[in-house]
Amino acid sequence: MKYLVIGAGGTGGSIGAFMTEAGKDVTLIARGEHLKKMQEQGLKMDTTVKGNYVVHPIKATDMEHYDGRPDVIFVCVKGYSLEDTIPFIKKVAKKDTVVIPILNIYGTGSRMQKQLPDLLVTDGCIYIAAEIKEPGTIWQKGNIFRVVYGAREPESLCPALFEVAKDLKDSGIDAVLSDNIRRDALQKFAYVSPMAACGLYYHVSAGEVQKTGDARDTFVKLMKEIDALAVAMDVPFQVDIVTTNLQILDTLDPTASTSMQRDVYAGKSSEIDGLIYEVVRMGQQYGVPVPTYEMVAAKAREQGLS
Repeated sequence: MKYLVIGAGGTGGSIGAFMTEAGKDVTLIARGEHLKKMQEQGLKMDTTVKGNYVVHPIKATDMEHYDGRPDVIFVCVKGYSLEDTIPFIKKVAKKDTVVIPILNIYGTGSRMQKQLPDLLVTDGCIYIAAEIKEPGTIWQKGNIFRVVYGAREPESLCPALFEVAKDLKDSGIDAVLSDNIRRDALQKFAYVSPMAACGLYYHVSAGEVQKTGDARDTFVKLMKEIDALAVAMDVPFQVDIVTTNLQILDTLDPTASTSMQRDVYAGKSSEIDGLIYEVVRMGQQYGVPVPTYEMVAAKAREQGLS
């Protein structure tokens, strides 16, 4: 199958690199100096598991110059850039193209489906600690690399979704075709949202949250509030979310942080609305108290973050 990956940051770049190295037909959509470096030198991977290597050549272009007709589109942009992808997807997709959004923001797939009613848009999420180290280089920290995706309705299952799982596994990526993606995507959100909120509130990276103390205690409180939301939304987790996510946290490189934090610190647009303020709104919607999220949101608003 032909794959298109929109966004070549830590998420999309890692997917593209692993799949290209495995011989899959993948094109990355990128821009600026990052795109230029990949086109000239390939994509450099700086990883803690596989060491440092270069995937070259790697197919990479921008939206303007892409002329393919993909079977599968992975959408790996930040939430605030999502709208820019819709006209492009409409232009390049075939009637049976499958769109798999891999974003931090919960519910992205269902929102995209309304804008792309003629295509199958799944929900999806990823477990990875990776970022652009410098143009043309992805820094992947830790050994977790798992893509979870699935159709919201059983009747939407199609052979392509099973083929995607096979291709990802062939590429050394842990692939999970979920039978309850609403629950499983919320479970991932129950990690990235509390981690982003905790990291921002205390201005710390993973290392400080790995230690006993206020930051770790706050991380736990935030996860418990998402757990309560999951019950209210009738998608209760099948695991102890606190134990599960602390195990994930404790395997990370101590310098790891969320992309939302890095964007905030750099003065860029960030996903703070979808990762923090949205949880406060969800609490109001479902009648679930989220005092720790309200505390973090109040401090963020005092700092003028939106």
